[in-house]
Amino acid sequence: MSRHAALFIPGVVFAVGLALSGMTNPAKVVGFLDFTGAWDPSLAFVMTGATATFSVLNVLAHRQKKPLLWGKLPGIRSVTGELDARLFVGTAMFGVGWGLSGMCPGPSIANLSRMTPDVLAFVAAMVVGMVIAQRVFGVDR
Repeated sequence: MSRHAALFIPGVVFAVGLALSGMTNPAKVVGFLDFTGAWDPSLAFVMTGATATFSVLNVLAHRQKKPLLWGKLPGIRSVTGELDARLFVGTAMFGVGWGLSGMCPGPSIANLSRMTPDVLAFVAAMVVGMVIAQRVFGVDR
């Protein structure tokens, strides 16, 4: 299997999962964050399922001596104790952007096919933010 196919296939599976769960709809995200109005808990179920799946697969991946395809296995960052300002600022910026727009990177990429102005503006702002973060902070460790 080519490297591009090995990277493309999980992306397609992720996008289909987002679409099937309704998480490409920003109104679902805003509904989840609206505790005083018509609260929609469906995002909590999606996040719980995703976290459980990732946790199991992450443990299995780190039990391997080498990756299935190529490269090297990533280290386990949470054990290093690297809780710095960069992490907290990035997390806060992600949360504010997510709460204001109802979009996060995965669903916004999946929504690009709709070509709506709000999705295009969000993805453009996201790319600009990534470039600025890259220039200011450098490559992620």
